[in-house]
Amino acid sequence: MSFEKEDIIKYRIEKAHLTFLEAQSLIESEFWSGAVNRLYYSCFHIVKALLLKNDIKASTHNGVRTEFFKYYIKTGILDKKISTLYSDLMNKRQESDYDDFFEFQKADIIPLVDEVKEFQNQLEKLINA
Repeated sequence: MSFEKEDIIKYRIEKAHLTFLEAQSLIESEFWSGAVNRLYYSCFHIVKALLLKNDIKASTHNGVRTEFFKYYIKTGILDKKISTLYSDLMNKRQESDYDDFFEFQKADIIPLVDEVKEFQNQLEKLINA
């Protein structure tokens, strides 16, 4: 089965929004490590949608980050603080998933929620432009 590019972009945006809702649910239940995972993936999915819109290919998490930085941060299309958030979330997700005895706390996660919302809003504007 093949899909049109626009269908895949729309799907990835929807997936980003749903994953963000999952993060909020985990936050309400105080599952901080799970929440950081879902916050990262909500950003990851919308970055993949943006890259696809502009026919930029990347097949790994690091590849997605590298291409995102190359085409949107280094060029000044997006502010550098966006890249800092994305890298921070990626690192936190890896620590949470792979490091032994590593747990996040409320103070680590709550400030990220509004930043992730803004991240998604900015990328969605670029996608819809």
